[in-house]
Amino acid sequence: MKLFKRHILTIITLVLYWPGIFVLTHIPIPASPLFEVHVSDKTLHFLAYFILVFLLWFAINPNAKVSWRKPAAWWILFVVVWYGVFDEWLQGYVGRDPDVMDFLADLSGSVAALILLSVLNFWTAALIITGGTIFLFTNFAQANPAQWIGLPCPVFYFLSYIFFSALWMRWMYYFVPAKIPQPKWLIGALGMPLLFLTLTNLFSLIAAGNGNILSMVFSVGGIMAAVLTAYLTACYRQRFNERTSPGQV
Repeated sequence: MKLFKRHILTIITLVLYWPGIFVLTHIPIPASPLFEVHVSDKTLHFLAYFILVFLLWFAINPNAKVSWRKPAAWWILFVVVWYGVFDEWLQGYVGRDPDVMDFLADLSGSVAALILLSVLNFWTAALIITGGTIFLFTNFAQANPAQWIGLPCPVFYFLSYIFFSALWMRWMYYFVPAKIPQPKWLIGALGMPLLFLTLTNLFSLIAAGNGNILSMVFSVGGIMAAVLTAYLTACYRQRFNERTSPGQV
């Protein structure tokens, strides 16, 4: 079977992500101010399996919605459910207590992801979830700055807006007539992430009464890095194809 770039990207991501969550569920987190963020353990389990299902579906068919009449969704659910059982059972051998509620949180995250993907296509769902995560983190971090002292927040903003912009450009590829490297594509590719950044920080300014100029600078940097890299790459490919196409002198 021929592997597409999507499959290679997904395999690399899963190779990093899946063992990562396995390690985190089997090694106690050390006591440190860096980990004193008040997030429920069950919420983390929910999110971990929610993301895992998204990655698995991305590997199968991100351009189609989940259909419960086809076996793909049930196979994903089967795999993650039994992995969740094995994960909780194995924790009893490494000094941690298996927790049925953790397993239920894992199951809930998996089912929620499949339900969402049955309503929305992958790219729309991924874009909404990524935007929602950035929005919540931005407003929580700026409303509770003392809890995030020492964390690499500028790096988070830079990388998260690169990822958000990349998702947005992929969404445009499927649902917007303008194609890269057309000028109107460039306007749309930059416009949506910048508008989202502006509204997110405006909400934070109104709700929390403060803003973070540094975070905005890094966020804009992430947007520009993602969009301009894609744009310049497309321009180069277009010129290269024109020079090497048959009939060119």
